[in-house]
Amino acid sequence: MYVSMGIYIAAVLVANYTATWFIPLPLFGMVSVGTMVFGITFTQRDRVHRYGRGPVYLMILAAAVGMVLESLFLGVEWRIIMASFIAIVLSEAADTEVYHKLLHRSWIQRVAGSNLVSIPLDSVLFNLIAFLGVFEPSMLVAIIFGEIVVKFTTGAIAALRRAPRAAGRPAASQV
Repeated sequence: MYVSMGIYIAAVLVANYTATWFIPLPLFGMVSVGTMVFGITFTQRDRVHRYGRGPVYLMILAAAVGMVLESLFLGVEWRIIMASFIAIVLSEAADTEVYHKLLHRSWIQRVAGSNLVSIPLDSVLFNLIAFLGVFEPSMLVAIIFGEIVVKFTTGAIAALRRAPRAAGRPAASQV
């Protein structure tokens, strides 16, 4: 649990630090470097769900405190921190509640179902709050779409790479 929590918090902080560094993404316009890392957070959070809602919300709180410190000590712009904080709190809470409604389903169904809600919500909220007025509306739409694609891709790779094995054979990589 603590390894997944640490990876989650580190990914949030790295994503915030690199949120304004954009690279071209063929067919989608631009994508933030932070997005490449942030997709990992969705699966790490899903791993912590095994221990209940409490540890998930504690992890989100720890990431939020880290964001404030990051802004103070590393100069991450407050609009990025505010956008990240609002997007994380709302999308992670939605994800947590959907995930727990799907506890009777398989790991992949729980991850996919909760990510279907949280990834678009996070992408829309973060980018509208952080970049509305900074980019033209068409570019903002391209960034949001590109981020959704990248987050689903990195989240799926992380989920499939460390998916729990069938009953009777515990995965060595489970945290």
